[in-house]
Amino acid sequence: MSTSPGRIFLSRIIGQEVFDPAGDQVGKLRDVVVSLRTGRQRPRVLGLVVEVLGRRRVFLPIGRITSLDSGQIITTGVLNVRRFEKRSSETLAIHELFDRSVMLSDARRGTVYDLAMEQDPRRDWFVGSVAVQEVSKRFGRRGPRHVLQWDEVTGLTGEETGQGATHLLAIMDEMRPADLANAVLDLPAKRRTEVVGELGDERLADVLEELPDTVQVEVLGVLDPERAADVLEEMDPDDAADLLGELPPATSEQLLALMEPEDAEDVRRLLTYEDRTAGGMMTTDPVILPADATVAEALARIREQEYPPALAAMVYVCRPPVETPTGRFLGIVHFQALLREPPSTQVGHLTLNDIDWPRPDTTLEQVSSLLASYDMVALPVVDENAHLVGAVTIDDVLDHLLPEGWRERDTDRTEVSEHA
Repeated sequence: MSTSPGRIFLSRIIGQEVFDPAGDQVGKLRDVVVSLRTGRQRPRVLGLVVEVLGRRRVFLPIGRITSLDSGQIITTGVLNVRRFEKRSSETLAIHELFDRSVMLSDARRGTVYDLAMEQDPRRDWFVGSVAVQEVSKRFGRRGPRHVLQWDEVTGLTGEETGQGATHLLAIMDEMRPADLANAVLDLPAKRRTEVVGELGDERLADVLEELPDTVQVEVLGVLDPERAADVLEEMDPDDAADLLGELPPATSEQLLALMEPEDAEDVRRLLTYEDRTAGGMMTTDPVILPADATVAEALARIREQEYPPALAAMVYVCRPPVETPTGRFLGIVHFQALLREPPSTQVGHLTLNDIDWPRPDTTLEQVSSLLASYDMVALPVVDENAHLVGAVTIDDVLDHLLPEGWRERDTDRTEVSEHA
């Protein structure tokens, strides 16, 4: 195996692309599987956890790695695409050992922020070095950092209590919410709680929206009620309503009472609708503009990062008030139409309103049919008085059309070769 000289620090290769011998990408490295041993023996590296298409995580034995050169990882081309399930004798180096509190040989305490793998003369791989940041005796100051041999620290092989997640999250900082949710889902419950505790409210809200219902409830249950309410405020109203609908009524009401009144009002309204209806799927916060707004203003709004692509695909033109439920709904303007017009054009001149838009009680099947019939990725939802009450997007519909538990589903397949 060709490798970069010396040690390979895990933080430098996590997230790197994994390629087959033909140069085709087969996935991304998400963790390193090691076997912790008794005494001071170095842990043996068993293989890599690779995320392949569909966010499935699979195991790649270390013996099938032909190169770990900087910037890329090359395999033999043979991949077992069955979902990786960690055995009790295995440890995930990134997810379980980063941020672990350890004792240095001179009785000083520190926190693990990186690990390095090395190859011995027999070409076996081991974790040989531990990067540790000392606990500073001065409040607010960071202690010195050291790179030590595995046998120079203690506390890596025992049960850890109160483990943080600062360094783990640092290397996951650029992961998309869906990918981070997948990583969180693979963690043991205790470690998941530690990671959740250190995520910011907005980031945690994004991750919660990508997790299965049962795990959402578990995560919310370990949060202080006031923080749980803050996180719910950061979620899209429809996702927050779905999550609250999974909780006991008393708990749901307690959290609603702790939320900001304006946010709670939107969520309470959504909770009144049946689940598999337009009202039960919609968000109450689409891009709404008055008729005299200009194309330039509309483009500026849909460029805002908070709007997901399906919701930013069009603007909804209404008479004041322009918060749901709005004044009279005048129509939609697709973003492609905005791109074709001069910046000073008023959006009221571009509206389309020739479709019988869904009502809050319109069924999931009818909404799906409308999206397919008119090649749209979102639809306005209007009440009997032609007021806009929300918008339903194609991702909301897919969430309800896919089988229950689809976020956790995997299709087991036999071991295959990517290329003949």
